[in-house]
Amino acid sequence: MAAEPEILDELRRLRARVPQLTGALAASVDGLVLAHDTPGVEPEGVAALTATALGVAVRMADVTGQGELRELLVRGVYGYVATYAAGRTAVLTLLAQDRVNVGRLHLEGRRAGARIGELVDAEAAARGPGRASAKASKPAARTTAPRTRTTRVPRTAGSNAPTTTES
Repeated sequence: MAAEPEILDELRRLRARVPQLTGALAASVDGLVLAHDTPGVEPEGVAALTATALGVAVRMADVTGQGELRELLVRGVYGYVATYAAGRTAVLTLLAQDRVNVGRLHLEGRRAGARIGELVDAEAAARGPGRASAKASKPAARTTAPRTRTTRVPRTAGSNAPTTTES
């Protein structure tokens, strides 16, 4: 992959901007490692688990009508695993200490995911439609009509009007 050095540079810059990151990995949505900076962690295993979690998260977002998946956050006792969409065929997974500022994690993760997505998508476009790489291949997206949602009416602040469950 020609973009791999650029992706790795982006991962390293991201880790420099957020010192509480303990690892960063870019992978295809199929679970293949594109680039990683994950000392002490097996990147292939993380990429495979990311693909599995992504499948569940995409389905959850779809079933609940929340739209296209943007990110996934898992919090464990010792820290966070955050996964961000990175273009059409890649994801960015970040490992962070428990003391990380989650807002900063999201801000930097979203920016880096967008940049990595640009790199991966540009390379896929340069290869052309008939020369898809096994690393970045993805099944065609479903073409179904978008779900419609009922518009929610905001509650008025300070209203003491009884609800249907109150007597």
